[in-house]
Amino acid sequence: MPTFGDGELAYTNFDRNSVKRKVIEYNGLLGKEKQPRIHSCQKPVKLYEWLLMNYAKPGYKIIDTHGGSGSICIACHNLGFDLDWIELDPDYYRDAVKRFENHKAQLRMF
Repeated sequence: MPTFGDGELAYTNFDRNSVKRKVIEYNGLLGKEKQPRIHSCQKPVKLYEWLLMNYAKPGYKIIDTHGGSGSICIACHNLGFDLDWIELDPDYYRDAVKRFENHKAQLRMF
């Protein structure tokens, strides 16, 4: 079995006096999301949604300079944030755009 970390750390310089732990059940290796995994460091959409809901304010414009699989594109779309997204690798970019377009084509009930 390959070994992977049980979590990731994120740092912010926001004026907050506490450390938060957020558990998001996800197995990026196997890809528990509806669409297949396309990037070696793919993050769950729910992680980005949680970050946006807790740290971004309405009207913020989000930038991601290492777009990867496009999970943040889906999260920003779901929550109504404007996003500038950059991915250097043409294969990842193509696959992420396809993943995002497939997501947008799905009917959302809630």
